[in-house]
Amino acid sequence: MESEYLNRISVDPEIMAGKPVVKGTRIPVERVLAHLAETTLQDLFEAFPELTIEDVRACLTYARRAVERERQEPRTALQARA
Repeated sequence: MESEYLNRISVDPEIMAGKPVVKGTRIPVERVLAHLAETTLQDLFEAFPELTIEDVRACLTYARRAVERERQEPRTALQARA
């Protein structure tokens, strides 16, 4: 199922400077995530009526996978105080 969602995301250097977008649109994944963080799902669909719930799930799956790949460096006590 996860691969189905990820197939809905496209990365093409010719589209939106290579940012990941919902396939078939020029809607960046980061835009969908920002909208969700600030508003409701209903507001998101009103702003982008071409999106489906599967597209939103694809964006969330893409973001989760990106976070899973992140490597966090341990913070030193000095960095923690800054």
